[in-house]
Amino acid sequence: MRRLPVYLMLDTSGSMYGEPIEAVKNGVSVLLSALKSDPYALETAYISVITFSSDVKQIVPLTEINSVNEPSLSAGGCTELGKALEVVSDCIDREVVKSSSEQKGDWKPMVFIMTDGEPTDNIKLGLDRFKKTKTGIVVACAAGTAANTDVLKEITENVVSLASTDSESIKAFFKWVSASISTGSQKIENSGQESSGMDDLPPPPDEINIVV
Repeated sequence: MRRLPVYLMLDTSGSMYGEPIEAVKNGVSVLLSALKSDPYALETAYISVITFSSDVKQIVPLTEINSVNEPSLSAGGCTELGKALEVVSDCIDREVVKSSSEQKGDWKPMVFIMTDGEPTDNIKLGLDRFKKTKTGIVVACAAGTAANTDVLKEITENVVSLASTDSESIKAFFKWVSASISTGSQKIENSGQESSGMDDLPPPPDEINIVV
């Protein structure tokens, strides 16, 4: 079976402490519940969660939807986004099955990045590594006014923003991510094609602005 790998990269730095990190926990819970009730996602989608602060961890290895438990999240420390790009690249290289003459490998992974601030490390090394990694659609979300959309534009052309890190805005983002994963799974099942750009994803709700 060709899997659709999905990597969620979540900022858990100190600025996310309080309502924002609680909203992310709730958002991840909403996302998993939605996908576990979606027959297309259950058929193809596998989820991984990577958190980044002063430390970068893959807290959920690539796992089929039904077997993913809600991860424990807490906020504190700096925003090591460059290191996070290195780690997700390593995970993709290790976990995603590549095509060979004998078999078709997994679909290209969908990557969703959410951050509320400026990176505290130099992202160049991680960015160079990430650009060499085979991915499908990559969406970066600037949550709140302190996030730097110009930095995120270096990572991907698909950048969205939230005006606030309140619970409603973050919940709306995760609902949209779950709908995007569902749409990606459905497209693969029905046509054997991958989502390649924002036009292939559901229209974002009012809380989410597309950065051009």
